[in-house]
Amino acid sequence: MKYSGIGGQAVIEGIMMKNKDRYAVAVRKPDGEIALEEQSYTSMSEKFPLFRLPFIRGVFAFVDSMVLGMKSLNFSAGFFEDDEETKPSPFLEKLDEAFGGRLESLIMGAATLFSLAAALAVFILLPLYLGSLLRRVVDSHYLVAVLEGVIRIVIFILYLLLISRLKDIKRTFMYHGAEHKCINCIENGLELTVDNVMASSKEHKRCGTSFLLLVMMISILFFMVLRVDGILPKFALRILLLPVIAGVSYEFLSLAGRSNSPIVHLLSRPGMMMQALTTKEPSRDMVEVAIAAVEKVFDWRTYRKENFGP
Repeated sequence: MKYSGIGGQAVIEGIMMKNKDRYAVAVRKPDGEIALEEQSYTSMSEKFPLFRLPFIRGVFAFVDSMVLGMKSLNFSAGFFEDDEETKPSPFLEKLDEAFGGRLESLIMGAATLFSLAAALAVFILLPLYLGSLLRRVVDSHYLVAVLEGVIRIVIFILYLLLISRLKDIKRTFMYHGAEHKCINCIENGLELTVDNVMASSKEHKRCGTSFLLLVMMISILFFMVLRVDGILPKFALRILLLPVIAGVSYEFLSLAGRSNSPIVHLLSRPGMMMQALTTKEPSRDMVEVAIAAVEKVFDWRTYRKENFGP
């Protein structure tokens, strides 16, 4: 495989593909047509050179992906809102006026903060609490740190299994598979056709699922070495170390995406196996959407000629 630099994300009935400072969102509308939006996005590392430093850039790359992901999701969601416009109640109108017309933005911000708090509670606080219970029967600090990490991974797997049963999430995971297949098709030097994409793998080393699993696995090593007493100091330590762990995880994922080393490939296998939960085989019409997004921001023909020959 030859690194192309393109990446993407599944959205509601569509896919976002990014190449350097350009990104495109392709969405299959209810009438069957493909809607396309192309925009430019300046990352935080481009604005501030300090953020390009190794182990720092990963944190801000994650923030960039969150911001870009929200923009793309908002675009795709706009095609599936109810046609009938519901007039807001007089109370909401007055409340919106009181906040200077920013009520919807404030609600979205509050929802985001609530989601973040819920994620911290489920994936950090709950495993930490269960780990503290294990300390009553397990004397080894190192073993408890490993078991806490295992609990965190099990919770993550159960969460993915649960949401994958939802119809809309399952379709999003199918678009996620189409995104991976497109990138694999390109990076293996094949023409970007529906048949070639369908035949390509839906696993890719530069996947967000792999990144999240890496974060959880690397956190085990950190918490085996660093030790504090008390559940609140432990919780605070885990929050404070999140950027550091994310930075380390990003560096490995970046290396994996550019390397064909058997060792790197072996270390990448757990994350790629986890992708079986977040990527599903797409339909041909989903692949068409993915190809439309790619071709809007990436000249795959020139890339193929330069890296694989005519």
